[in-house]
Amino acid sequence: MAEVSIVIPVYHNEENIPDLTAALARCAPGPEFEFVFVDDGSQDGSWRLLEEYAAHEPRARLVKLSRNFGAFTACVAGLAHATGRAAVLMSADLQDPPELIAPMVSRWKEGHEVVLAVREGREEPFLQRLFAGIYYRVMRRWAFPEMPLGGFDFALIDRKVIDAIVAVQEKNTTLMGLVLWTGFRRTSVPYTRRARQRGRSMWTLRKKVKYFIDSLVSFSYFPIRVVQALGVLFALAGFAHAVVIVVLRLRGNIRVQGWSALMVVVLVLGGLQFLMLGVIGEYLWRTLDETKRRPLFIVDRVVEGGAVREPP
Repeated sequence: MAEVSIVIPVYHNEENIPDLTAALARCAPGPEFEFVFVDDGSQDGSWRLLEEYAAHEPRARLVKLSRNFGAFTACVAGLAHATGRAAVLMSADLQDPPELIAPMVSRWKEGHEVVLAVREGREEPFLQRLFAGIYYRVMRRWAFPEMPLGGFDFALIDRKVIDAIVAVQEKNTTLMGLVLWTGFRRTSVPYTRRARQRGRSMWTLRKKVKYFIDSLVSFSYFPIRVVQALGVLFALAGFAHAVVIVVLRLRGNIRVQGWSALMVVVLVLGGLQFLMLGVIGEYLWRTLDETKRRPLFIVDRVVEGGAVREPP
């Protein structure tokens, strides 16, 4: 059994794998490390390169999923196949420096069960930094007050945390949200997130929007409270408007309201009703998705010690 498992989800990272494996050999050279790569349904040459790497790296374990399940699920699959007393979660694009593995392991050995690599800077375009900052501020305000302002995707977690996360088996959520939710002792290591050097990010706008919704709906009551507040606000506004109409009518100086004002009110309230139904629908869909009891992921094959074995 390894002491530290390094879990890396891989999705269309063919161009990064040679540099990634070289960096791991340099930054995690000892036998106490194992490398768990999870191919999340890549359609490029990522799996072929990983098989070539595993043929001469006995510490490598490869997990190939049957299709693309998403980064969160790929990480959980990697944790389920990790044997270490702790696991480092990192991306395959090398924007998070592997050089941080050693100081993170040192902090873990000091007794911390969660070590977060917290971004103090980002070598990324302005708009990307802006929206990332907004996201993490929203999370701090409405979901996790302890969320670092710079956010994190790179972390080391103890075996107790690994077992807790794997046992959750929740679908529409976020891994880093679960890491904070477990509540174990935490510390952090600061770093600057690098610019992407190779390949194209598969982190599309659609995936970012889903990630934001999953984060907020899974760990916060804020969307439902907003719906409640809007309902109360418009009920009070309607009541106040009715009082004004009655008073003006009794005084005899009421003016006949036009169709334009009526249509504006109908359209605004209709739009808000659809918005509220959409928010409620997000919760209902997640409830339905959980009741189906489908597995989080399906493993196609596992490569260990260069040999292929069928999944259990």
